[in-house]
Amino acid sequence: MNLLAIETATEACSVALLCGDALIDRSELAPRRHAELVLPMAEELLAEAGITRKQLDAIAVGQGPGAFTGVRLAISVAQGLALALDIPVVPVSSLAALAMQAPKNGAAILAAIDARRAEIYAGAFQMGTGGIDSQINSPRPLMKECVTSAADLLLPQAEAWNVLGTGWRAYGGAIRERLPSPPRWTDGDRYPQACDVARLAAPLFAAGKSVAPEQALPVYLRDKVALTLEEQHASRTS
Repeated sequence: MNLLAIETATEACSVALLCGDALIDRSELAPRRHAELVLPMAEELLAEAGITRKQLDAIAVGQGPGAFTGVRLAISVAQGLALALDIPVVPVSSLAALAMQAPKNGAAILAAIDARRAEIYAGAFQMGTGGIDSQINSPRPLMKECVTSAADLLLPQAEAWNVLGTGWRAYGGAIRERLPSPPRWTDGDRYPQACDVARLAAPLFAAGKSVAPEQALPVYLRDKVALTLEEQHASRTS
């Protein structure tokens, strides 16, 4: 299996290539440079693996939620490559990819991305067997992904939590109040990565759960993705 994965939903721009059993990747924290970096990263990985675009079997993509422009870019690039190569796309939740970085310590996982406007994109997961398509050590969703203020976050019952992502860094105090006990582990400097998108996408592709390029759609969660000038001013002065 040769699978190229793209993840640009946050400040991190990352691309990964699963080539047989080997997984290689490139990742850079580069806000506002994703469009400049993503295709050169892909070409570097293909050259390193010694294969061409025509040898790819599928494109995996982090479909969000996350920054509107980043999510839109990832989907657009994935669709463009897949259409040109006549291969399918495997969309993967960016929050599920983020959750993959949590330690395997038995605690439930809250993956939280800073959504700005005093809100977070949140997803709760449990690692272990019975995860996505029964893949071992993959995150099983415990709730529907949502966008919410940290103070209004509603979590499913769990005795202990790991929390990661920029949502924790921005609103850790408010999130802590929503947990039943102090978190077992936290890291506010984690971002979804294409290597984890590839890991999650591989069993889905093998199970025939890819989609046609035009059916790979972004997940924004937030219905309104742009502020009016008046709302922008109010946000800056609040």
